[in-house]
Amino acid sequence: MSASPRDSLALAISGLCHYLHARGWVANHDGNVSARLGERFLASPTAVSKADVGPESLVEVAADAEGFRVVAGERKVFSEFSLHLAAYRARPDVNWVCHAHPPYATAWAVAGRSFWDEPFMGEPVVSLGAEIPVIDGSQLGDALGRCDAVLLRNHGVITVGPDAETARLRMELVEHVARIAALAEPLGGVRPLPAGDVEKLLAARSKAGLGPSGAAARAGESGPKPDVGSLVAEALRRF
Repeated sequence: MSASPRDSLALAISGLCHYLHARGWVANHDGNVSARLGERFLASPTAVSKADVGPESLVEVAADAEGFRVVAGERKVFSEFSLHLAAYRARPDVNWVCHAHPPYATAWAVAGRSFWDEPFMGEPVVSLGAEIPVIDGSQLGDALGRCDAVLLRNHGVITVGPDAETARLRMELVEHVARIAALAEPLGGVRPLPAGDVEKLLAARSKAGLGPSGAAARAGESGPKPDVGSLVAEALRRF
């Protein structure tokens, strides 16, 4: 017998929680993961290590104009679910929200600095866009109208995506690029890409259906995921 959509979603959420813990991007009870479940949401519970989250420990959450509440599950939902809800309301294409504290990216967040004000590598522009802003939680909905990843001031990182893989890969790439930027600091800092190259890469991002504008353009389309490497090469090809 095949698993129900809810059971499959629960396994995917648990798997992402375990991944975050295994990478050292959460500790203690840090971080949280949620996903759309029809008109409701399935979320990791509060006060549980991500290493210990299993399908049976997840909570089902309903939301309305008055707020949100647990409608199924034995545990409580994390207090930051309001941030996840803001993401879902801002972006109909977003089905997954991931919050974690990867050390390099979080170091930039607690310093109140973005490492991506001026993009310095090609592929992350296509995957993440040209902006990863440092924001307060109240600014999340507005920020997600422009980008897919944010640094929460004095807090950590939020990434969003249409599926678990995309949200995970975006978190992975944010941390990777943040580490490169940090390692470049004592060497004189990164050297930004030319503005014209960034424009080409953003056009490739939209063409791939990535980001807020690309998702809107590809609404209703289906097919294989784009080859980001090929799009980067195309965008930066010199004639």
